[in-house]
Amino acid sequence: MADFYTNFSQSTGEILPEFNNLFDKYELGRLLGVGAFAKVYHARNLRTGQSVAIKAVSKQKVMKGGFMAQVKREISIMRRLRHPNVVKLLEVLATKTKIYLVMEFAKGGELFTRVSRGRFSENLSRRYFQQLITAVRYCHERGVFHRDLKLENLLLDDNWDLKVTDFGLSAVKDQVRPDGMLHTLCGTPAYVAPEILAKKGYDGAKVDVWSCGVILYILIAGYLPFNDTNLMAMYRKIFKGQFKFPKWTSPDTQRFLSRLLEINPDTRITMDEILNDPWFKKDYRETKLQAEDFDFKLQEENHKSKLNAFHLISFSSGFDLSCMFDESDISACGERFVSDKSPEKIIERVEEIGRAEKLKVTKTKNDGAKMEGQDGNFVMGIEIYRLTDELVLVELKGKEVNPRAGHEIWKDKLRPQLAALIYTPAVDYTPLPR
Repeated sequence: MADFYTNFSQSTGEILPEFNNLFDKYELGRLLGVGAFAKVYHARNLRTGQSVAIKAVSKQKVMKGGFMAQVKREISIMRRLRHPNVVKLLEVLATKTKIYLVMEFAKGGELFTRVSRGRFSENLSRRYFQQLITAVRYCHERGVFHRDLKLENLLLDDNWDLKVTDFGLSAVKDQVRPDGMLHTLCGTPAYVAPEILAKKGYDGAKVDVWSCGVILYILIAGYLPFNDTNLMAMYRKIFKGQFKFPKWTSPDTQRFLSRLLEINPDTRITMDEILNDPWFKKDYRETKLQAEDFDFKLQEENHKSKLNAFHLISFSSGFDLSCMFDESDISACGERFVSDKSPEKIIERVEEIGRAEKLKVTKTKNDGAKMEGQDGNFVMGIEIYRLTDELVLVELKGKEVNPRAGHEIWKDKLRPQLAALIYTPAVDYTPLPR
């Protein structure tokens, strides 16, 4: 089989790096894809030889375009999803200018590429649809709605099994408004559900079911159910549910597709009904989750273990790890930064600052300390977490009895001295010329 990724990277016309060493851990290779504020590369783990996909996100573009919340949400969502049919987030790394999402590598490329060569048989279409529904149902059970399901976001692994990816437009239950609906208009035009076009709010699970219906139709037919060179004309077809079945589809398939592409979300087939439908159940094998599927989750829940780089990103407001001290008041939300100094050295420095500023410093358990003003007008807690063998995360939480005095202590005296402890990685990824 021709290498999909090689073909794709050549078609972009970009100059790709022959190799690039990232944190002495990953060797970056060919470009896999380009997005609005990120590029995805194939890479190899230098220690294990494992192939991975690395999504390099530009912090500058993210912040300039107002996509900060979107990136945070994507990382948070991928962290909670551990399923055989969902692309796995392995770890997150960061430099001063970029965030790197290290993900499972799907060698088979996009499902879109396979279908573009010709429609699938009904049995093969059913097999991939079963894997898709299994993954999407799993996401829904964990409060995640994808909202951009399409063939381009379905990848294939070494065994030609399906992997759902790209959760950049996903929503979680916390985003549901008091009316029980989501209201953000998003998705890919040809896959968008009619209720989204109505702009009256929608159920995230039901729009995912609609998109799954469009995907199944394409697998069986080899083309889109709703298509027109005029975008508004296509939207009218979607809104009215105007599509035709290919002549080779069986009555059972047509019945099932009709339930998936039902324009009324209230009567559209549900996930539970899909699982019990005779068409879907044929040769269906339920996905069994294995212990290794929960590796990331177990690491996360072990509070005493080392925090990995994902926590570094999720803890860090604004993603700018070298500029954690902004103009905000520490009592408002706290501050966090990364340091390459040992916990002992950090506490030693805190004690030196405390003595110089006539503040009382008391060591606490688990590599922490408390700093207090003599008049009780300022109290700051300091906690240190181990990220790697070389890096720690320092978390500062303030409490002010006298806001004005406390703010002056923090802004004018403590912040400038603590800022010297911040670790600024020298590594940044710049593609090398071919």
